[in-house]
Amino acid sequence: MTFEQFDLCPALQRGVADHGYTTPTPIQRDAIPLALSGRDLIGSAQTGTGKTAAFLLPALQRLQTQKPAQRSAPRVLVLTPTRELATQILAEGKIYGRHARVALGAIVGGVSFGPQLHLLGQRIDLLVATPGRLTDHLERGTVRLDQVELLVLDEADRMLDMGFIHAVTRIVNKCPRARQTLMFTATWDDRLAKLARAMLTDPVRVEIAHNPETAALITHRIHLADDAAHKDKLLRHLLTHVDGQTLVFTKTKRRAKKLADQLMRQGYSAGSLHGDMKQSARNRTLDGLKRNEIRVVVATDVAARGIDVPELALVINFDLPHVPEDYVHRTGRTGRADATGTAVSLVSVDDRPLLAAIEKFTGKPIERVVIAGLEPVIVDHPASTRHAARPQAPRPPKRQSRTAPSAKPAPHQPERAAPPVAVGEHRPAFLMRKVAR
Repeated sequence: MTFEQFDLCPALQRGVADHGYTTPTPIQRDAIPLALSGRDLIGSAQTGTGKTAAFLLPALQRLQTQKPAQRSAPRVLVLTPTRELATQILAEGKIYGRHARVALGAIVGGVSFGPQLHLLGQRIDLLVATPGRLTDHLERGTVRLDQVELLVLDEADRMLDMGFIHAVTRIVNKCPRARQTLMFTATWDDRLAKLARAMLTDPVRVEIAHNPETAALITHRIHLADDAAHKDKLLRHLLTHVDGQTLVFTKTKRRAKKLADQLMRQGYSAGSLHGDMKQSARNRTLDGLKRNEIRVVVATDVAARGIDVPELALVINFDLPHVPEDYVHRTGRTGRADATGTAVSLVSVDDRPLLAAIEKFTGKPIERVVIAGLEPVIVDHPASTRHAARPQAPRPPKRQSRTAPSAKPAPHQPERAAPPVAVGEHRPAFLMRKVAR
């Protein structure tokens, strides 16, 4: 199947060709015809599968039906959780619609209101917005949603994770009830099902790769780490031997900034992306990444949703994600467009339950690899066993009371080595040293 088989106008077909696309991805193949027919739709597919084009092309096709232009009143509204995603969607929309007469724009937080007020004061056909900033404009009365014909909820799962449910509900209530709604998400759970029931009308669901599988072109491996210092050494080794750009994931915004600053002090061309950054700083990092001036980006899950690096060589999980599906989304940022990639996770003893959940979700054990000179003191982590029992350390003898004058000193016993550790058996680090009997 090709894009030419879709019911798209010649102007959009030229835009698709300008983007270099000829064959639609599975989510595009299944979702675009349904969206073009006017049905409400739920699209579920992992990151990097082409969901953006799956809603942008039907939206732009709808806008080919000319209507009287109105200021501050978009006909298509795309809600997305982050500024990076909004910028990315707008950029793709401009490519697809460059030969069509459509007015596109974006309003996001972290920047001044002035340029956005100027944008909304003109004709606007398709508006991409983050929920928080759009709510601000609704309160100011600078935008109207009564003309929305098509509403797109992009990355709906992340909008809920970020606490935007009340803002999204308020925005949806401002839109006409007689509208088409498209919801796209990388994951699916009861929260999203409830949201869909409230905001969509008789939707058809398109689910791609519902069986959790990791990409075949990605090599997955694990390096076991004893502690944070050991993780730092493993990270430096990996960054020194990689040929290409690297994306490092951390679990908190604070750790992302701290780790990026540490790498820069060590001489790496690194940057960070997290929710507390100003928009100007985010733009500098993203521009440096696109120009290949930044080789390492340390990011949180939410901030990384806006990163688009087609030939990312390496993804490193400095911290494992708490949600197993996020592991697939993280590692799916490498190995795109039929290219090979590598995903490495640095796993400490405390990470064992998270690793076990990931392996259960993917249905595949992840290879443990030891780097010469950086071997862990702990021989192995029983991570493949979800409820692996932690070995009990011997209890130390009771100390003699100082007030017991009749107590005799314990007879001296010769020291002996700890019992040998079987391959694959987990022993605390102190058992690897000599202990007194």
